Amino acid sequence: SDTLVNVAQAWAEEYKEVNPNIAIAVSGGGSGTGISAMINGTVDLANASRKMKEKEVKMAEENGIYPIEHVVGFDALAIFIHPDNPIDEISLEQLADIYGEGGTADSWSQIGVEIPGCDSGEIVRVSRQNNSGTFVYFQEAVLGKERDFRLGSRDMHGSKDVVDLVEKTPCAIGYSGLAYATDHVKMPCVLTEGGCVAPSVETAIDQSYPIARPLFMYTAGQPEGSVKEYLDWILSDTGQCIILDKGYAPATTVSCG
Repeated sequence: SDTLVNVAQAWAEEYKEVNPNIAIAVSGGGSGTGISAMINGTVDLANASRKMKEKEVKMAEENGIYPIEHVVGFDALAIFIHPDNPIDEISLEQLADIYGEGGTADSWSQIGVEIPGCDSGEIVRVSRQNNSGTFVYFQEAVLGKERDFRLGSRDMHGSKDVVDLVEKTPCAIGYSGLAYATDHVKMPCVLTEGGCVAPSVETAIDQSYPIARPLFMYTAGQPEGSVKEYLDWILSDTGQCIILDKGYAPATTVSCG
């Protein structure tokens, strides 16, 4: 999971101090990449920002691997726009109209705004590649499982790439994990029946933000030995304070100094 890769690296670095005899190699590439590696038996832990699909679980079982899901944190999936964009709030319906197949929102004027520096007025849709768990979650939570993305978006390899492109492109809108937010992009609140809710660690924890999601680690069967010790440490106060420090909500109630 590209969403989790920074915190996974931080966990691995810190765990060297806990148990220097255990070597932990971390790589990114998207949730689909990690899940495929688990199905093929080449990783001990697969980080994912989405649930495994039924067909993936079936493929794993056909290989004699029985995945177990562990929630290691929560994330608010933020919507990013250029700082000059005057929008302060956006609805799920508007997002679906911008990103979804059959959607009609092609220009910012249709949403009632003009953006300095966006002379064309075109909505530049920034998305993720289809092996991304963030891509899959956005599709399910915003577009609906049966609806595809519109063609013509700029599909980025990583979350940081989404934020970088939006920062440089006044016409752009993108989405990614909250931890990738910078001071150079703007995050509108998302409208709900109870009001407009901004993405934050707090609104991810209480699930008031409408596109908050759990973050997972999958193991091949019940974890044992050094894998279990590592996962237990990740879910301890120490591990959970690291994920909080990286901008995600912890999976458990923690007290961090």
